[in-house]
Amino acid sequence: MKPSSRYLAVLTAFSCVIAVSTVPDSLFAQSIVNRKNSAPDAFRQLEEVLPTANAYRNASGAPGHEYWQQKVDYDIQVELHDDTQKITGSEVITYQNNSPDTLTYMWLQLDANRFHPNSNANRHRTAPSIGDRMTFDALDSMLEATTFAGGTKILEVADSSNGNKLKHTIVGTNMRVDLPAPLPSGDTFRFKVRWKYNITDATVIRARGGFEHFEKDGNNIYEIAQWFPRLCAYSDATGWQHKEFLGKGEFTLEFGDYVVRITVPSDHIVASTGELMNPEDVLTETQRERLKEAAKADDPMFIVTPDEAKKNQSEVAEDKKTWIFNAKNVRDFAFASSRKFIWDAVGHNSGGNHVMAMSYYPNEAEPLWSKYSTQSIVHTMEVYSKYTFRYPYPVAISVNGPVYGMEYPMICFNGPRPEEDGTYTKRTKYALISVIIHEVGHNYFPMIVNSDERQWTWMDEGLNSFLQYLAEVEWEDDYPSRGGEPKRITGYMKSSNQVPIMTNSESILQFGPNAYSKPATALNILRETVIGREGFDFAFKTYSERWMFKRPYPADFFRSMEDASGVDLDWFWRGWFYSTDHVDIAIAGVNHYQIDDGNPSSNSKRKRQERDDEPETISEQRNKPLKKRIHRYPELKDFYNSYDDLAVSDDDKKKFSKYLKDLTPEQRKMVGLETHFYIVDLQNKGGLVMPVVIRVTHEDESTREIRLPAEIWVKNANQTSHLILSEQPIVSLQLDPHNETADTDSSNNHFPPKMKQSRFKLYKSSKSKNEMQKAGLGKKPDADKKDADKKDDDDKDEKSEAKSKDKEAKKKSDSKKEE
Repeated sequence: MKPSSRYLAVLTAFSCVIAVSTVPDSLFAQSIVNRKNSAPDAFRQLEEVLPTANAYRNASGAPGHEYWQQKVDYDIQVELHDDTQKITGSEVITYQNNSPDTLTYMWLQLDANRFHPNSNANRHRTAPSIGDRMTFDALDSMLEATTFAGGTKILEVADSSNGNKLKHTIVGTNMRVDLPAPLPSGDTFRFKVRWKYNITDATVIRARGGFEHFEKDGNNIYEIAQWFPRLCAYSDATGWQHKEFLGKGEFTLEFGDYVVRITVPSDHIVASTGELMNPEDVLTETQRERLKEAAKADDPMFIVTPDEAKKNQSEVAEDKKTWIFNAKNVRDFAFASSRKFIWDAVGHNSGGNHVMAMSYYPNEAEPLWSKYSTQSIVHTMEVYSKYTFRYPYPVAISVNGPVYGMEYPMICFNGPRPEEDGTYTKRTKYALISVIIHEVGHNYFPMIVNSDERQWTWMDEGLNSFLQYLAEVEWEDDYPSRGGEPKRITGYMKSSNQVPIMTNSESILQFGPNAYSKPATALNILRETVIGREGFDFAFKTYSERWMFKRPYPADFFRSMEDASGVDLDWFWRGWFYSTDHVDIAIAGVNHYQIDDGNPSSNSKRKRQERDDEPETISEQRNKPLKKRIHRYPELKDFYNSYDDLAVSDDDKKKFSKYLKDLTPEQRKMVGLETHFYIVDLQNKGGLVMPVVIRVTHEDESTREIRLPAEIWVKNANQTSHLILSEQPIVSLQLDPHNETADTDSSNNHFPPKMKQSRFKLYKSSKSKNEMQKAGLGKKPDADKKDADKKDDDDKDEKSEAKSKDKEAKKKSDSKKEE
């Protein structure tokens, strides 16, 4: 079997095995069966799982001496029809076969076919949950997905050399083009494709590209991505990667050079992958001068100001312009277009490479975007380049539009905006900074380190989320990062509804935690706890530089990290990436020992103290007042009534003296040691072996930390123990004191056990209405109150009248008396 087939067979078979929620240990490797020890073999090497190293990918994790990859160049002409929201395009594709194989056909991706009503992407979804309530937007989205006239219409596929039509077959989101003759290794084939399709409304159908319509001014923002027929990847590991695009597993492509001519209304501003080749034709003189100034500026400058954008969007041009872009050594191409765009830019030096960092956004995004977008782009390049490689492209762009977050070479689409009044929440602010860091960061993974997203989402999302976390902590103190910190993943880690990280992209459950947070957290733990920062950073940079502009697979990452760090990490990959075990290490018990020096005097004193310290039983306390028989009859006393069983005899002292005399000086020193010996029993309740970090607190309140490698579990992955020596008594122990191992249950991390603390709220109970009250048949509280108030007033009037009559009668009586 050729290496590519073997690699695929191993990974496919293994992904099938690990997708089962309960996997017998023997299934991880049929060649090794352990029936004598029930403890899982957590430290078994991954050699039986990973593909065999070869001339294309060597055992160190680096590209082999015969590594190859295809090259595909594109010359594209595309027109954006703003009046009908359509794309029409044609392209000439130049395919260079660098593989050792002869090819008889080629596979192209038609990602827009995902939006056809009858696509597998639409039909494979489970039914939505429809309750007794649904928003208009949700219903609109559900209906649009089943009625939108989506999909790529192929108008022509032809041989560029002679114009002859090429037979082609569309299979879902892919198209096979049959070659007129076999294409040998080292040869090149050039062919032409013409196509068209309807652009999706990305505010209704969730997509990685599309348009957004603004009712107030009647304009659109277009973010055009995955829009042209482009070659599937052909590699030594998978052959043709033509797994159908169902929406989650994104894509993997070949590197190549692009020339793209984009025709749009003349009042549109276009942001694109690549460098603008004809600025004199599409930009004003003022805009060109501002770009030159921005390239040397310290802070971002407006190329198109907010006022200019408002004026621009108020009128619709009838003529068109063609923007020409050139991009070298990229694996994809995307662009954005609108007459609403504000445009700002600043130059950035990335290790000697001059980059234009630029942002495009409507006035609806202000003031948030002009303050944070381009600054976030530059910050991303600064931090990511430190841990990987310098940013190699000439531009880095962030665009605001309908797509919340999506990445392509040199350009990304990001969604957060402020409220209509220009205010924004703290959540919106940091969401914008984070999504820009994340999407710009994707230039590194997978746009340059070209992993297979269609198969392994974690290789780009997980690695990128890890670097995003590093960039966020360098933005400001206490940045509200959502990933990276182990304590934030514990809830997911102990959930039952999950699959291993090493699961195909379309089969993942809980996509965000599985493909983003868990691998990012795993790398952070590797960096902080397992390898250490210096060793990890060297290894990660080595992997990144090895696979720049090449296509790595999981084994290449695993092997590179081990090779460059010098640390055996097979146990880590097996636990974190190939299983759903979680971290829950508990202190099962602690035993305290001291050396018994054999001195009868000190032993007697210690035993007497222990006996005195022993609490009285309840019976002993209540029996004390009883008058004992021996008190009434003293003659019953004998030798043993006055015998002291803890008294030290001369014979005992002589024996001890002889014992010391027979010892060597070194042995006598050991006998005199006052060291405390503690045996700490540890239990692995979660199944995932990890290093053990113990904080020790002594009697004088001083503390120290003990760090034990994961190999402490190597003989028994379920339980182990560790000896702690201390010159003074230990009063408490705590596991994982810095929350660095993602331990899911901290309640069993303390010795002695710690009382759980919580709080509860008080609330007033209220009586629910009965059905008559709900129907409004009862008396209204206000009416009742009015009746009661009226009665009180009547009573007061009656009493007042009676008092007045009494006074009048009394006056008359007094008058008569005086008379």
